Amino acid sequence: MKKTQITKKLMSLGMAAAMGFALVGCQKSGTPNAGSDTQAGDGTKEYTIGICNYVDDASLNQIVDNIQSELDVIAAREGVKFNIKYDNANADANVLSQIIANFQADNVDLMIGVTTPVAMAMQGATEGQDIPVVFSAVSDPVSAGLVASLDAPGSNITGTSDLLNTEAIMNMILAANPDISKVGLLYDAGQDSSTTAINDAKTFLEAKGIEIIEQTGTNVEEVTLAANALVSEGAEAVFTPTDNTIMTAELSIYEIFREAGIPHYCGADSFALNGAFLGFGVNYANLGIETADMAADILLKQQDPASIPVKTFDNGIVTLNEEMMEVMGMTLDDAKEAFGEYASSIQIIKTAENFE
Repeated sequence: MKKTQITKKLMSLGMAAAMGFALVGCQKSGTPNAGSDTQAGDGTKEYTIGICNYVDDASLNQIVDNIQSELDVIAAREGVKFNIKYDNANADANVLSQIIANFQADNVDLMIGVTTPVAMAMQGATEGQDIPVVFSAVSDPVSAGLVASLDAPGSNITGTSDLLNTEAIMNMILAANPDISKVGLLYDAGQDSSTTAINDAKTFLEAKGIEIIEQTGTNVEEVTLAANALVSEGAEAVFTPTDNTIMTAELSIYEIFREAGIPHYCGADSFALNGAFLGFGVNYANLGIETADMAADILLKQQDPASIPVKTFDNGIVTLNEEMMEVMGMTLDDAKEAFGEYASSIQIIKTAENFE
């Protein structure tokens, strides 16, 4: 009899404990962004931020580095702590999906997506949820469907854009070679960041009666073949927008264009760093800093991403590769004369893998 009573009592305690655990589990899963209520042992408010980069690249890595360093500055100033979870998708859609799922499982307070593919994946994964998303280096957030407009994004996502002035690059090609008759377009047809810029380039060149040669690739091997094809087909200059695939392959193809004496005009300074003749666009270090500031404002000031305008920048910075300038027989004075009208500043850089 005593044994039976003890058994019943233990069963009752077990059921009560199980119900308690179940209740705790339900409360956790139903509380969005629970990390925002976390405090360290010393009472410091803590926030968890998931940052995902699309691929290793000099400009994109520069963005990530500056996001993290700026968040450190803000944390020290505001007396809070940002727990950073960083990962790189290496241009793999399956890996990207898993990274975002991991961020969600870790109950991050905010996600930062570097480049259009990452931002779009985060947007799709967080639809209907309370997790804010801040993107960085998205060339055309409106056309990509990320925001309703630059001034009023309208959802849980906003960020910084490296919107490219394609017409200015086309004008620089003509300024350097007024008699040019054949221009190559090198890009990845699957990159949303290239779509608008390539269409703009086609419109411009067709209006000028300049022949267009298109070559595309989805990986380094295909891009190398495409670069060789452009040389064989007689391209006198090549244009690539802020295309992540070509950006990743630049170190493998720049010598093809250099040996052929063909200038490669591109939509980011990292292209010039990696051997292309000219990179044109924004300061990616500033892009990272502004992205971090937007994320901090959302977390610390409870600002709504839906009403935070997308941040755009001066995209008139011309970066010239020193070695390619020598091949072209161009001096800095020549560059200023040819490109000065379209550039807010002109800088020269030597070929390297990453920025110092």
